[in-house]
Amino acid sequence: MNNYFQSVAFLRPLLAALLVVASLGLSGCGYNSMVSMREAVTAAWAQVENQLQRRNDLIPNLVETTKGYAAHEKEIFESVANARAKLIGAGNRDEKIDSANQLSSALSRLLVLSERYPDLKADKQFARLSDELAGTENRIATERKRYNEIVQEYNTAIQKFPAMLTARTFGFQPEKYFEAPESAKQVPQVKF
Repeated sequence: MNNYFQSVAFLRPLLAALLVVASLGLSGCGYNSMVSMREAVTAAWAQVENQLQRRNDLIPNLVETTKGYAAHEKEIFESVANARAKLIGAGNRDEKIDSANQLSSALSRLLVLSERYPDLKADKQFARLSDELAGTENRIATERKRYNEIVQEYNTAIQKFPAMLTARTFGFQPEKYFEAPESAKQVPQVKF
């Protein structure tokens, strides 16, 4: 009887290894799916960056047009310029998300500025640039939404069993969502 327990004890590590191999086998092509999802996250982020770049290209024109009408609103222009520079200089995805959120906040204050100056809103150049910027902001919002949906799908997939075993084995890490900053949740104040 003692011999039987020794042979069973010897089989425990073998059974554990077999269980891990079986779990990996049950996940099927989990690795390939995870690689595909991770690439989808990267592609979705590239689309967000494309729209952020489009916005960066429009901002100098909008700022210069607005400056002519509201030269004394220097702080707003500086915050837009600083946020834009920070976004351009951002190195990784987390820094770009934070910088883009700061720029969105600064731009909303700039557009609120146009409410103070009715002549500015009537200017054709400003109106055209504002429309372009509003369209770009809508595109950015759409791409952020798509990015977050893909990140959610990927993050969920790498956390489900048995795929999580494959994810851990091959170093798949959760991706960061593109979330609105706290300042975006506050209603902008328009003062006359």
